[in-house]
Amino acid sequence: MRHIALVLAPAIMLAALAAARAAETAASPPVKIAVFPFELEDFSAGAAYVAPDDIDREQLRFSTEEARRLIAASGRYQLVDVSAVNEEAAKAGKLRECAGCDAKIAAGLSADQSMIGIVTRITRTEYAVTYRIRNARSGALVDVKQTDLRMGANVAWSRGARWLIENRLLEQVK
Repeated sequence: MRHIALVLAPAIMLAALAAARAAETAASPPVKIAVFPFELEDFSAGAAYVAPDDIDREQLRFSTEEARRLIAASGRYQLVDVSAVNEEAAKAGKLRECAGCDAKIAAGLSADQSMIGIVTRITRTEYAVTYRIRNARSGALVDVKQTDLRMGANVAWSRGARWLIENRLLEQVK
């Protein structure tokens, strides 16, 4: 009988801890996050000759929409509207180059965090997708992840964004 108690005690403790963590997670309010439009960083050989076109812009929009949809559906985050942002770096699609100014913009929108997504075109059929999340108050990086998905033309960017959000951001333990 004592042997059974010794075996069951750790299991009961683990179950209690798991239940407490689940209750804590359920009780925490969602993180308010400003998800800015995805940006294109083109390192391909043709970048100097072929400017981003309407198809590229449409695929960036699809990637942004997919990321926002998944993030909102998770229940862990509340999206903050960024459509009225009038900062020059945001309008030019250059938040990735402004040394964390996205956090300051997000703080001005009463967000807890900011997120920028970057599609890096390596060649016309190779790309990587990255996200950077910052604490809106301090500007400190909270998380940076990148895909290793490198095959497909611009029509595959949203698939890379979906994989990254589902398998990196939303799989993390809070």
